[in-house]
Amino acid sequence: MTSSTPGGRTRRGSTHGGSTPGNSTPGGSSPGTVDRAFEAALYTDADSALDTAASLLAADRTADAELERRGREFVAAAWRRGWQPADVVRIVRRELDDVHVRLASALIHAQAPDDRARGPRWRAQLEELTADAPPQDRFSRATAVLELYRLLLRLPALEPLDEPAGRTAHPESRMLTRIRALLAKAEGTDYPEEAEALSAKAQELMARHSVDEALLDARAPTHDTPGACRIGVEPPYEQAKAVLLDAVATANHCRAVWNEPLAFSTVVGFEPDLEVVELLYTSLLVQATTAMAGAEAAQRAGGRKRTKTFRQSFLAAYAHRVGVRLRAAAETQVSDDLLPVLATREVAVTGRLDRMFPETTTTRLRGVSDEAGWVEGSEAADRAQVRSRRRLG
Repeated sequence: MTSSTPGGRTRRGSTHGGSTPGNSTPGGSSPGTVDRAFEAALYTDADSALDTAASLLAADRTADAELERRGREFVAAAWRRGWQPADVVRIVRRELDDVHVRLASALIHAQAPDDRARGPRWRAQLEELTADAPPQDRFSRATAVLELYRLLLRLPALEPLDEPAGRTAHPESRMLTRIRALLAKAEGTDYPEEAEALSAKAQELMARHSVDEALLDARAPTHDTPGACRIGVEPPYEQAKAVLLDAVATANHCRAVWNEPLAFSTVVGFEPDLEVVELLYTSLLVQATTAMAGAEAAQRAGGRKRTKTFRQSFLAAYAHRVGVRLRAAAETQVSDDLLPVLATREVAVTGRLDRMFPETTTTRLRGVSDEAGWVEGSEAADRAQVRSRRRLG
């Protein structure tokens, strides 16, 4: 895992490795079609074994209920290892296909009634899931289910976030998820016009749901303690995005640690500050994507092809420059009488971070070599809206 530093470096921390069981299943070792299928397919990567197991399951309709029950137990095991619904969906989307994402979402919903009480972030993640499983023939569905179970079985342990179950949900959470979804689509499309339209919609939602309003409606109680949330930091150019997220987190009294293999950062801080970090990071990333599209259009008009190095350098410069601006703004937004209060909260946040991540490492940004990209990114950062909070005190 990695937490980026103001100088454009990233601090990497270890992820707790999960052990892969031997020939055992969450539901025990009772004989049956599901046991034989699992023994054949879940503990090997061979396609032939997967086909054999899928054929067994497709031929035996009486195995369907047991297969789903085992899946719910795989999901419950993922929760015990520190995963949350959005984390599971994120890695399934990254490692497998859309059909697996829909199967995973349906399985998570099916397991929810058996789960213990969770906090508002967890509940908001459940609400965003699409619960319908795709129609498939029995063999294709069995194959997809086994591929999904293979992935769930091998998920490593994560640091538990321990969100209090009784905490009141903030209305911003679902809007944030919509903004992130629009941004992910904008980054994933190959059509500049579609990317611009998606980015414009995200910016519209961001304007309606400003950071200042979030702060007015989200004051931490005096007995509050630091919490944590995970924010996706997806390819491409994920290292520059991690630096940007860390800059936003640091300016808002939070700390961020990046897990590059699993494509997310864990942000630690008090709840109102976590809301600010999510909102402002999402807004800045939308602004960066839109500005980069415009800069690339100008480059193409000048006869230069858009390049990966241009985009990497653009985002790296953007993240660096925004970090400078945020740090400068943060120095002027706190009155002297609040410094002791913030210092106490900083100690609490650092303590929580150190307990969650006792080991971290720092690395520098890679692949920043395009001068035009760096200049354009710096200028875009200077134009970006970075005001994240009203003056405190």
